[in-house]
Amino acid sequence: MLVIFGGLPGSGKSTVAQALARRIGAVYLRVDTIEQAIRGSAPLAEGRDVGPSGYLALYRLAVDNLRLGHTVIADSVNPLPETRKAFRDVAAECDCKFVEIEIVCSDAAVHRHRAETRPPSVVGLSPPSWEVIQNRHYEPWKADLRIDTARLSVEDSVAEIVRSMG
Repeated sequence: MLVIFGGLPGSGKSTVAQALARRIGAVYLRVDTIEQAIRGSAPLAEGRDVGPSGYLALYRLAVDNLRLGHTVIADSVNPLPETRKAFRDVAAECDCKFVEIEIVCSDAAVHRHRAETRPPSVVGLSPPSWEVIQNRHYEPWKADLRIDTARLSVEDSVAEIVRSMG
């Protein structure tokens, strides 16, 4: 199964995705890690935009692991219908089920506090500012499941996702 996460930075997406990966023993793939590795290469040093490279690498890594029979958790902002379709195409290519999960934080004060106080979780990558998060292009999504981390703890969020996965 491919578990497709999406949501704005600071919403709790990576925290929930990592907790789910631990709970079900899934392969965890994070676009931030891939993009930072690309940025760290000589041609893209100094924080240049990596364009779609991180997402394209993530799709192929997901295919490799799905074909090995692993459940894969894909962690990315996943802001556009095109990125969401590409993840569904990965599942179709591997003839596997998928679930789309949008993580939100409905309390703006909590979301802002998280964004402004969280430590970097990818070596060399500074988390985006609250202003950048607020101005990020993110199109509406009708995911299979929408988890509000302002209302649910990490543990409760994971339990809700596991229930929805059957």
